[in-house]
Amino acid sequence: MSFFNTALKYSLACLTAASLLVGCKPESPVAPAPVDPPPATEKPTQYGTPFAAVPDRQDAVLYQVNMRAFSQAGNFAGVTARLDSIKALGVNVVYLMPIYPIGQLRGVNSPYAVRDYTAVNPEFGSLDDLRTLVDAAHARGLAVMLDWVANHTSWDHAWITAHPDWYLQNAAGTIVSPSNNGVTYNDVAQLNFASQPMRLEMIAAMKSWVYKANVDGYRFDYADFQSVDFWKQATDTLRNIKSHKLLLLAEGTRADNFTVGFDMNFGFSFYGGLWDVYRRGQPATRFDQLNASEYQKATGTQQVVRYTTNHDVNGSDGTPVALFGGDAGAMSAFVIASCYKGVPMIYNGQESGMSTAIPFPFTSVNVTWDTRPDVTKAYKQLLRTRAASAALRHGTPTAYSSADVCAFTKTEGNEQALVLVNVRNTTVQYTLPAALANTTWTDALQGGSRTLESTVSLLPYGYIVLKK
Repeated sequence: MSFFNTALKYSLACLTAASLLVGCKPESPVAPAPVDPPPATEKPTQYGTPFAAVPDRQDAVLYQVNMRAFSQAGNFAGVTARLDSIKALGVNVVYLMPIYPIGQLRGVNSPYAVRDYTAVNPEFGSLDDLRTLVDAAHARGLAVMLDWVANHTSWDHAWITAHPDWYLQNAAGTIVSPSNNGVTYNDVAQLNFASQPMRLEMIAAMKSWVYKANVDGYRFDYADFQSVDFWKQATDTLRNIKSHKLLLLAEGTRADNFTVGFDMNFGFSFYGGLWDVYRRGQPATRFDQLNASEYQKATGTQQVVRYTTNHDVNGSDGTPVALFGGDAGAMSAFVIASCYKGVPMIYNGQESGMSTAIPFPFTSVNVTWDTRPDVTKAYKQLLRTRAASAALRHGTPTAYSSADVCAFTKTEGNEQALVLVNVRNTTVQYTLPAALANTTWTDALQGGSRTLESTVSLLPYGYIVLKK
C-alpha cells in the first residue's frame, strides 16, 4: 500500500472520529489517541568494507561480463571461478550485466526488462553469491560495477499496479512502451521521469546495492533518454555516499552527461568510426575527429569508454574477428580503442579470439575459454604495457594520422609514447612527420631500442607501440 493511500485512510479515520466526538459533546475532555512518531531514518547497514582500490576514472580498464554466456553454469559462481583470469588480463573493473529478476509478462527473456530493482535474479544465484563474487573481486584488486536500467521496467513490475502514474501514458491513460528510431520495445513499460516519487524510489534502490552488496558503481543503460535533471539528482545522491568511491558510466553520447556528473560516456561514435575505417575504407584520420567530438563538455579527467564489441553489437554485428579483418584486424582496432584516448572495455570472450557471436538473449552460446592463447597473450601484453605507462593511459594525444595509418603521440610529464597502427589488410609504408623522423625509442611491447628513420613499414593490420 502506498504512503498516500495510507495517509488518506488515516485522515478519513480522524475526521470520522472527530465528528463522533462533536456529536456526543462529552462533559470532560477526551484525551487524543496516541500517535506513533514517524520511524527514524536509519543509515542502511553496510555489507563488507568499502573497497579502497577503486581506480581513478582515467585509469579504469573495464571488463564486461554477460553472466548467461560467461560460463556453462551461467551464474555468479561461474564468474567468481574465473576472476584470476580476468585479473591476469590487465583489467581493474568488472562490469556485470543486469543482475535483477526478469519480467515474464510480455517478456522476451531480456535482462533489461527488470521486474524488481532491489532483488537478485535467482537464475544467477543469491545475494550471498553476489556478495561472494564482489568480495573475491575486491580481494584481487578489482572493482565491481552493476548495470542499471532506469528507463523502463517489465510489465509485471510491482510499480505497474501500485503506481501507474509513475509510467508514461497515452491520451487514453494506457501505459506505453519506449520507442527509439521507429522501433517500439513492447516487452517493457516506459517510466515517467516527471514523477518525483518514482525518481526517489529508484535512486533509493540504486543506493541500496552500494550498501548491501558493496559495489563500486554503475553503468547506466540508455542514459541519453532520461532528463538531465534526473541524472543530476541521481549522481549527486550517489556521490553523497562518502564511504565509497563510485564509478558512474552513462551509456550515452549526450555531452550534458559530463555536465551532470558522470565519470564516463559511452563511445558509440568511436565504434561507428571503426566501421567507417575498417569496413568502409574511410581514412584513419576519422579517429582524430572523434577525439574532439566525443569529448565535448568533458572536463578534468572525464572519459569516453571505447570498445570493439559489447553485448549489443556482438550479437547484431558480429565479433571483432568477423568485423575487422580476422585476428590481426581485431587486435589492430583494439590498439586504437585502448591507447588513443579514453577508457578501454573488453567484452567477455573477445580476449579468446571468439569468431562466434553471442546473440540475444545470450542463452545459446557460451564463451570458449583458453583455446587461443596467442590472442589472449596479445591482449595481456598490450594492457600490461598500457598500465605501465601514464602517457598511454591518459597522456595528451597529438595526431599524425594518414589515410591508412592511425598515428599519434601521447605525452604525460616527461614521458612520451608513440603508436602507429595500420588499419588496412596490406603492407603500408608510413612517412614520418619531421617531428618524429630520426628519433630513437624503446619498443614498449617487445623491448629493446628502435630508431625511426623517415619511413616505417607496417605489416597488414600491424602496429608498434614505442616509448621514451
